[in-house]
Amino acid sequence: MRVPNHIGIIPDGNRRWAVNNGLSKEQGYGPGLKPGLELFKICKELGVNELTYYGFTTDNTKRPAVQTKAFTLACIDAVKMLSKEDASLLVVGNTKSPMFPKELLPFTERKTFGKGTMKINFLVNYGWEWDLSDVLDLETTNRKHIVNSLKSSDISRVDLIIRWGGRRRLSGFLPVQSVYSDFYIIDDYWPDFKPSHVYKALQWYDEQDITLGG
Repeated sequence: MRVPNHIGIIPDGNRRWAVNNGLSKEQGYGPGLKPGLELFKICKELGVNELTYYGFTTDNTKRPAVQTKAFTLACIDAVKMLSKEDASLLVVGNTKSPMFPKELLPFTERKTFGKGTMKINFLVNYGWEWDLSDVLDLETTNRKHIVNSLKSSDISRVDLIIRWGGRRRLSGFLPVQSVYSDFYIIDDYWPDFKPSHVYKALQWYDEQDITLGG
């Protein structure tokens, strides 16, 4: 089976999962921590070289404060959990905004834990306009120059994006790196993660005709 070099993860459906389980919406984020770690271990075992999690966006911070606090704390906990694994870890997001958690500032420069076997990126307080802000000021169309001017320039091209929660949209996820990504949708909500979700996504990916436009 062909294994993608880089997988992007959009862990959606936390609030809908909470409501369906008789909980308040903000209680849907904590149950997504264990799936995130389980997913990391599966991808590492399969030989995936890079994994990017979509934590929260600058637009997400417009939600009620109780929800904003809950998903921010979940992201902090997730990064701390991953820092105990064999990973090269980087957090990417708008650090100049007061919505960026100070606890994650040390991770905005890539840090190696263990042997750093797997490259892990975590998008926190991320916005596509923020990511491309320097690119939009460029007077060149040179592809290399554009990529190097991204705030997320240390993140490579994404081969496969897997989104939980049934939505058929990118929601601003790494617009440059995802330009040729294959996109796999899982209808189950993120807290209901199963290992079979990943294996089915990779089986589907193995059947795709990867041409990168050529």
